[in-house]
Amino acid sequence: MTKDDTSNSATVRELGNVSLQCPKLTETNYTTWALMMETIMKAYGIWETIVAKEGVTTDEKKQNTTKAIIFQTLPQDVLMQVAQYSTAKEVWDSIKVKHLGADLVQKARLQTLRSELETLKIKPTEKVSDFGGKLSSIKAKFRGLGENLEDKILVRKLLNSAPKKFLPIVATIEQYQDLDEMSLKKPLE
Repeated sequence: MTKDDTSNSATVRELGNVSLQCPKLTETNYTTWALMMETIMKAYGIWETIVAKEGVTTDEKKQNTTKAIIFQTLPQDVLMQVAQYSTAKEVWDSIKVKHLGADLVQKARLQTLRSELETLKIKPTEKVSDFGGKLSSIKAKFRGLGENLEDKILVRKLLNSAPKKFLPIVATIEQYQDLDEMSLKKPLE
């Protein structure tokens, strides 16, 4: 395996003319990293070191090759955390637990944001533009967690939250505009 410093990956050259790119593990790419690494290890016939049942010993060379491939894709801090493990399976499982825990936290945060959006109501004294700002803030938080909140959802939330005095305006907008094509900024302008 050779390290390619121009990208965030390591190159494995062993299968003839085929070079396989091992992605670098980051804080946000565990799922794609794991999928790519599994595929590469299967291609080299070493995936068995990861899925081996407890008590079943695998070839030492395969263990070392698997660990070497994994280690080269890890940031230094993660490498130092998993270097203590003697088998590739222990290394793999440790990384999995660390990142799936983070995925669960991310999913919980997204669910909290969805609940916040669902319960958000415009206050009687609140300006529509201020409420729109709250919606934009929630959209930015979704984006920060790696999920896109579509404008059409925010536009509908804005229209459904409008005070009763704006109902004739809301009805006109709903009747003459395609809400699915409307951006959050348009209703506020």
